[in-house]
Amino acid sequence: MRSLPTRRLAAVALTAAASVVALAGPAFAHVTVNPGSAAQGGYTAVDFRVPNESDTASTVKLEVNLPLDHPLASVRTLPLPGWTAAVEKAKLDKPIKVHGSDVNEAVSKITWTADPGTKIAPGQFQEFRVSLGPLPTDADSMVFKALQTYDNGDVVRWIDEAAAGQPEPAHPAPALKLTKAAGDDHHGASATSTASPAAGAHGDSSDHAASAGDAKSSDGTARTLGVVGIVVGVIGTAVGVLGLRRRNSGSAS
Repeated sequence: MRSLPTRRLAAVALTAAASVVALAGPAFAHVTVNPGSAAQGGYTAVDFRVPNESDTASTVKLEVNLPLDHPLASVRTLPLPGWTAAVEKAKLDKPIKVHGSDVNEAVSKITWTADPGTKIAPGQFQEFRVSLGPLPTDADSMVFKALQTYDNGDVVRWIDEAAAGQPEPAHPAPALKLTKAAGDDHHGASATSTASPAAGAHGDSSDHAASAGDAKSSDGTARTLGVVGIVVGVIGTAVGVLGLRRRNSGSAS
């Protein structure tokens, strides 16, 4: 029969392993932008991917704030059955020039509200598609602060900006990485920007979706393997201690 200390040690090991897995789970459930990157100066189409994190409530509203320090002249939502999209605009302090014309206002927020009977239920997610452009040429990323509202009144604020060299915040804001256009910067940007927003959006989306999907998959695999490694390490340590106790016990007898 196992001694009381041995049973306690085994219980502690299993509890620690379960805790590691439980804590690792929520890291996969952030509101994100997909694909996660696009070329500077062009148009792109992205999905704001919203997982439902609650076990008892459903998501019924999503608000996405667009940065006005790098305003976007063209913002278009793709109709989504069961959801109503409302677009808000703000007057710019300084007009921006797009295709030779001055633009004095830009979209500052998009709100998707679920129609009666529609929701993102526990264990589900939804994607909200938007066409954006032209993307800034003087920034390496764009941050879209988002608010997720549940039908029980809870609001999760995805507004924390990640800092270089620091751990990921608890509620990171969705971010789109901006990369240099292929070839000559100015030529590449102008070639993409002269295309219609819809055409540019589909082109950029198809070019980047595969690579972004691979990156997502790799990131998820790495996290999963990391969690498994920690769990195996905890259990291995417990087994080693149990073996040592038994050996010492046998020597003493």
